[in-house]
Amino acid sequence: MTPQHNGAYSPALRVPDAPITLSTASVYPEKVPSAFEIAALLGYDGIEVMVSTDASSQDLNVLRRLSDYHQVPIKSIHAPCLLLTQRVWGREPWGKLIRSKEVAEELGADVVVVHPPFRWQRDYAKEFVEGLARMQDETDVLFAVENMFPLKARGAEAGMYLPDWNPVDQDYPHVTLDLSHTAVSGSDALGMAAGLGDRLRHIHLADGVGITNKDEHLVPGRGNQPCGPMLETLAESGFRGHVVLEVNTRRASSRAERMEDLAEALAFARLHLAAADHTWQVTSAGEVTRRGAR
Repeated sequence: MTPQHNGAYSPALRVPDAPITLSTASVYPEKVPSAFEIAALLGYDGIEVMVSTDASSQDLNVLRRLSDYHQVPIKSIHAPCLLLTQRVWGREPWGKLIRSKEVAEELGADVVVVHPPFRWQRDYAKEFVEGLARMQDETDVLFAVENMFPLKARGAEAGMYLPDWNPVDQDYPHVTLDLSHTAVSGSDALGMAAGLGDRLRHIHLADGVGITNKDEHLVPGRGNQPCGPMLETLAESGFRGHVVLEVNTRRASSRAERMEDLAEALAFARLHLAAADHTWQVTSAGEVTRRGAR
């Protein structure tokens, strides 16, 4: 049966080439098991595990059981790079990356998301680019360095990361682009994506307004970032990486409200990835069909 045109294009007409996954950070203050449950209920294509102080995010066996039970694959691991996770998997930053790689390999994940070093991690920062390249040579798991943002105070910027918060001009073979972070830094997200070219392998999809230093991680479409155009551009170019919904739902008053936000985020991503598919057309009778179909 041909779907009827009702004023909105149905994402079901096209399966995106890029899997749309859910970050476990998106269900906070709920725990990692809730992320798997919600991803399964809403139909996400997989999970990104944000390794955090939540013990279940650190336990390989728990993660494997959750993935198997809910039939939701773990597609990526976010290494514990935040200030709040400085003691997770040890204090030594290279040790954290090695452990993240090992967990990714064991769970069949494709990507480890990495932040650039903090400015006070001078020894780590000095070897970061070369060390990451050496580690990349030893695994099929991609280390994708994430764009961050400077701190702003009284009109001045204070650098927090080395060699820089902006990965475009750094010698990283793989990069994660976070659209909430582009809001905070005042960056041109589409320009950054173009500058990265095929080094762009991973998207953290979220929105932001960027008026303050606050990293908002809004549901896509609720800020001023080009979330829709970004997805359409990536789909047009044949992007094969992951689109990860990493949004802030901590203000949700209930599980139902949290699920509504995450369902809206998933629908947004599917719609804009599908909008780049030009194999469909609306007939004079108001039906949506694929071009060339009889």
